[in-house]
Amino acid sequence: MLRIGLTGGMGAGKSTAARRLAERGAVLIDSDVIAREVVAPGTAGLAALVEAFGSDILAADGSLDRPALAAKAFADDESRRTLNGITHPLVGQRTMELIAAAPADSIVVQDVPLLVENGIGAMMNLVVVVMAETETRVHRLEEFRGITRADALARIKTQATDEQRRAAADVLLDNNGDPEALESQVDALWEHRLAPFEHNLRTRTPAPRGEVHLVGSDPTWDSQAQRLIARLALACGAGARRIDHIGSTAVPGLPAKDVLDIQVTVADLAAADEMREGLESAGFPRAEYLTDDPKPGTDPALWGKRVHTNADPGRPANVHVRVEGWPNQVWALAFRDWLRANAEAREEYLAVKRKAEAAATGLSGPAAIDAYLDVKTPWFDEVYARVLEGGEATSS
Repeated sequence: MLRIGLTGGMGAGKSTAARRLAERGAVLIDSDVIAREVVAPGTAGLAALVEAFGSDILAADGSLDRPALAAKAFADDESRRTLNGITHPLVGQRTMELIAAAPADSIVVQDVPLLVENGIGAMMNLVVVVMAETETRVHRLEEFRGITRADALARIKTQATDEQRRAAADVLLDNNGDPEALESQVDALWEHRLAPFEHNLRTRTPAPRGEVHLVGSDPTWDSQAQRLIARLALACGAGARRIDHIGSTAVPGLPAKDVLDIQVTVADLAAADEMREGLESAGFPRAEYLTDDPKPGTDPALWGKRVHTNADPGRPANVHVRVEGWPNQVWALAFRDWLRANAEAREEYLAVKRKAEAAATGLSGPAAIDAYLDVKTPWFDEVYARVLEGGEATSS
């Protein structure tokens, strides 16, 4: 099933987005609801809190007196760790129970207020962040929750910053307007990305690729790649010796196809095959390519690889699984670093890419890629030795 992490700061409108996603058919798992559920009267969670903090954290009816608990639990770091040690495992266990109970074709939306603060985005297929300007959020908290301006600002200050949320987000929803505008964004997200992504994930189908087209360098490409790398690290497990952002999108300032290239380095091709299930289950189905084009003077047998592509239609990506020390694994890192360090090389490569783009004009899918590579491959052969003479690739 597709797991979506939904988050946003206080007053941003996350609840509106969650409600709309549920209306579209998502299975909604609300972390705040679960957090209250696991410490309800009669639960083991509440009993553990009473044992740790005393019976005076209970209200007259036997329920948890949250302000009383907060006064004790947030008094110092040790008390906070005690609280988290009790509640976090219970919330996690209940969350996994709800996920397991969802139908296999579900789009599960996990509403997690502190998703960014707790760094759990890698566990999701996508992270959706609802954003709004601070003044807009403060106004909503004053109007709809009765929170004073000073209190609202103080609470907002304790949460992740807008910059941190943007860095964690695969999707940003702008909620500076009215609820209808946010709902329209959610509808478009559901129809054009979430529903197709779920289908591709379930059927292990790569997201379709359109025409080959170069775009200007995007300064967020590397942060997007790092989010994929974090998910790939979980999917690959110990089999991955290193995971690197490679290719043109890893070279600042270089125009490129809006397709991220990631290299997973493994001990051998058997290890690459062993991680196939993990990668496909995480949304990276296997592609048919089993080798790179060997470069002159090298052993063709050492250019084998495995390729996975992203099932997410909103973020095209290629995952190249290559063997440590083989020429193709070394070349990918060396070529990236050569381009990063050499402005003339970037200009030379861009000219080749422009010719390749022209050759692929009017084509799509594999035919476009083949036409594109037919132009680039001879140039790669030409510069291969020159690149390797530039020195070893930097470690990542």
